[in-house]
Amino acid sequence: MAFAVVAQYQCAPADADTVRDALRKMRELVPSEPANLAYEAHEVVDQPGAFVLYERYTDRAGFEAHKETGHFAELIRGTVFPLLKERSVTFTETL
Repeated sequence: MAFAVVAQYQCAPADADTVRDALRKMRELVPSEPANLAYEAHEVVDQPGAFVLYERYTDRAGFEAHKETGHFAELIRGTVFPLLKERSVTFTETL
């Protein structure tokens, strides 16, 4: 059963370029993780500074391993999280 994550991020429009660049870098790096099945980052149309991420992993342990990578620490914890005004995360499992 695959484990999926849907995250919604909102930053100030002035910080959108920085967040966008970090998410693009993540999109390049995450597919090399053994448990990753998909990593998609989207920018919400007509809502400056809003992003939606869809991630799939083989299981929850794969997602937890993702959060321990150096690129997650640098790009998400170190760059994106400090710029967010709002963040929501939904965890799901494939039916």
